[in-house]
Amino acid sequence: MRADRSARGTSTRTDVVVTGLGATTPLGGDVPSTWSALLAGESGVCALEAPWADRLPVRIAGVLRKDPADVVDRVHRRRLDRSQEAALVAAREAWADAGAPDVDPARLAVVVGTGIGGILTMLDQDDRLEELGPRLLSPFTVPRLMPNGAAAVVSLDLGARAGTHAPTSACASGAEALALGAMLIRAGRADVVVAGGTDACLHPLTISGFARMGALSTRNDSPELASRPFDKDRDGFVMAEGAGVLVLERAEFAAARGVRPRARLAGAGVTSDAYDMTTPDPEGQVRAIEEALRDADLGPEDITHVNAHATGTPTGDVIEAEALRRAVGTHPLVTATKSATGHLIGAAGAVEALFTVLSLEHAVVPAIRNLAEAAPGIGLDLVTGRSREAAAAAALSTSFGFGGHNVVLSFTTS
Repeated sequence: MRADRSARGTSTRTDVVVTGLGATTPLGGDVPSTWSALLAGESGVCALEAPWADRLPVRIAGVLRKDPADVVDRVHRRRLDRSQEAALVAAREAWADAGAPDVDPARLAVVVGTGIGGILTMLDQDDRLEELGPRLLSPFTVPRLMPNGAAAVVSLDLGARAGTHAPTSACASGAEALALGAMLIRAGRADVVVAGGTDACLHPLTISGFARMGALSTRNDSPELASRPFDKDRDGFVMAEGAGVLVLERAEFAAARGVRPRARLAGAGVTSDAYDMTTPDPEGQVRAIEEALRDADLGPEDITHVNAHATGTPTGDVIEAEALRRAVGTHPLVTATKSATGHLIGAAGAVEALFTVLSLEHAVVPAIRNLAEAAPGIGLDLVTGRSREAAAAAALSTSFGFGGHNVVLSFTTS
């Protein structure tokens, strides 16, 4: 890492550390099971068995391995959209993992992002309205469909009173939540922030909409082989559902309560392309990576591992590879964990940040599934076949979303 400090004043800046992790994904219902499945090379993608999927052009997805109904009590679930249930499950795990910090509620904040929000509630209640009329709508319809609903549910559960925020930045939402969480701590507005992302939007409308864009893989006969980031035969991403939450703390606060951090959220880069609604611009991605490095007082040479956004689309993977080569070179090990989880939409950035923390903690980089032959023009050191040991001290997690949202997080060992 750089010995000199930049003029940005990082030498006196508040350090932000990660003390808790929580997740529910297509690989597992919690962090240990998800991480074990990822390292074992398992796939969370499966064929959709619901009758409504029979007529769809795409009939595969990453479905939660453990239904939130097995964790959240029935009375509580009546008030929640599935995306909110997933966020609550992940947040509770992260909070327990952090040791349930004894923090003044006025110094505890929540930031939970989502790409699409409570769309399952919206569509279900719209059907109910058409069939049964307005008097039989759920009285919880509006709280369940609000994009800020997941963040609100978590803040209510934890009693957080330092602010509750819900960034909606498409597939970069979960990562932007973590960036905002770090900003709140650095600004002195909170000592602890519970931050992450969630989405649960597997429905004929959303799947058909993405399919009409040509964004989804159509490998209906081989679901586990469909998500193929960086592979020459990739044909689109696989939609998935899930949630990831991290507990962020002011380093001094964590030290005072005797907690050993799992990693340090050293920096974040947030940029926008102002280029195209769906096609990314490598210039915006390069700027986000460079900002994440500057914010952490790191140089490209310090980065030994990147968890790439890499969705498996023909255009997006090549553009991201170009941005990575330009910003950090070709020496870092690169993984793409959407190959195992599918694309978690608003939760993707948070879950992949969580994987990055675990990679630093365990000194191992998970392998990319389904990568038989890298596509022309990638030119990166891709981790294939088996996970690779790596005594990494610094790593990046990249997230990019429709609308030109770019968020890159830099993590270092604590």
